[in-house]
Amino acid sequence: MLRRKPTRLELKLDDIEEFESVRKELESRRKQRDEAEAAAGGEEAAAIGALGTEHKSREQLINERIGYKPQPKAGGRAAHFGTFEF
Repeated sequence: MLRRKPTRLELKLDDIEEFESVRKELESRRKQRDEAEAAAGGEEAAAIGALGTEHKSREQLINERIGYKPQPKAGGRAAHFGTFEF
């Protein structure tokens, strides 16, 4: 394998200005999104509280969202190993 000297990268003033402008734009978008979520979250929490729904665990919420309905496991060795006895 051929070895070469490392490439030198230079940071220019234009690059710094572009980075700052992009960062400020992303921060403003994030603030707007957070404010919108906070407003919607407050309304949603009030609606949930008014309906009196019960609290569910994180696992249950995920299972509902993806449509997974876990079936209870049958107990005992026979359920795991079929008809074999140990």
